[in-house]
This record gives sequence, C-alpha cells and structure tokens, in this order.
Amino acid sequence: MQAARCTVDVVDLIVIPTYNEAENVVDLVDQLLGELPRGTAHVLVVDDSSPDGTGELITAHPFYGDTLHLETREVKDGLGNAYRHGFRWAHERGYDRVVQMDADGSHDPTSVRRLLAALDEADIAVGSRYVAGGVTRDWPWYRELISRGGNLYVRALLGLPVRDATSGFRAYRSAALASLVTSGGQANGYSSQVESTWRAVGAGFAVREVPITFTERRRGRSKMGVGIVVEAMWRVLRWRFSDRLERPLVEST
Repeated sequence: MQAARCTVDVVDLIVIPTYNEAENVVDLVDQLLGELPRGTAHVLVVDDSSPDGTGELITAHPFYGDTLHLETREVKDGLGNAYRHGFRWAHERGYDRVVQMDADGSHDPTSVRRLLAALDEADIAVGSRYVAGGVTRDWPWYRELISRGGNLYVRALLGLPVRDATSGFRAYRSAALASLVTSGGQANGYSSQVESTWRAVGAGFAVREVPITFTERRRGRSKMGVGIVVEAMWRVLRWRFSDRLERPLVEST
C-alpha cells in the first residue's frame, strides 16, 4: 500500500529506507515527528516489502497519510536505489529540503535540525563521525577500523574534502538537488553515499560536515557485510582510474 499522491508547500521530507526494521521504525518515526514542529516536516519510509511487517506498522500508524508516507517496492533492491526512489518521490511532489537517515536508531533524530540549519550555508550537509565533535558509540573496534580506513581510502583515491563520505545521515537543500546528484548512480550499497558525495563535489556543490553522535543499533541485525565493503573498494578504485570517462555529468542548479 502506498500513500496518496500530493503536492506540498515548502515542507521538509525525511527519507528512511527499510528492510526488516519492524523493531526500530515506529520508535524512530515517533521521535522524528515529536522532534520537528508539526507541519514543517513529513517522513517517507521506502520499504522493500519487508517480510517482518515493517510496512504494515507504517500503514497502521496514526499519522499515516498525513505527515507519514510509505512507498513499497516489490523486491529488495538495495540501499542506493531506495534513496533514489525516495528522492524522485520528493522532487515530484515539490518538497523543499530533504534529509536521509537510517532506520536502525544509529542516527539521532535530534541532529536533524542541525543538519537542516547547515543548509543556510551549504548545498549538502553531511552528518559526520570524523570531524571535531563527532562521536561513535558502542561500535566494535573492527567496525570503526573498517569505517575510518574506508574513509581514508576514499579521500586518498578520489581527493574528496569530506572526512565521512560514507555517512548515510545527510540533508540536501532541495529535493531537486537530492534527485540530481543521485540519479543515474552506479552504486547500490553503502558506496552509494561515496558516489553521491563525489558527484556533488565534482559539480561544485558546497558540502559541509556537521558533527553527529553515531550509535550502534541495539535491535535487529546489521545489513553490513563483506560484500558491501568489497563493492565499495572496487567501485572507488574504478572511479579513480576512469574519472574522465565515467564521472557522471551533473550541472549545478
């Protein structure tokens, strides 16, 4: 089931992709809707037909169809495609600013306002664990090592001026911009965050990092696996050595 199509006037949208997040999604939605003044933001859950009933929990929520919306995709089709789907949905309906975040509780809803405020001076605000004031909590040492090492790898090969290019907590100054810098993307795992950052920086958009506290999920299973790490490494390497041939053409708006 999907929310009815609508056109909105200058309302922010928070896009949350889900797959088997029944243990977390309602708490997150409630925190978001409680944190942001009513009428200023909507939440869109993009669910890949989760067999655990994630979508059904959204349609049963009292704010469903009002400030809470659901897009159900027929198959599990990857994180990158879920975000691209959500950004297109937002752009088609005329939303203003767009925020993306994970459903597992690792991203603090109280940081959304700071990300949006950063858009007064930037096109894209990235919630960063690796700038001054950024913190990670309850992460196994090897996960943090992989994350920090991966970001060093990205910065070295692609020359990005962003310390946390793999962060999935970010805000865009418009739905049109979010759709623009992610449309036609090649990556579909967590490397999609790197790709969108690379495209945005290459097109001259201003990217600002905002320190956040990242907390390891307490319920459910992480989607991170060896395959995701391998995909990210080979894609970054490919982008580095075929930059002029394959860098997507994105024009500033």
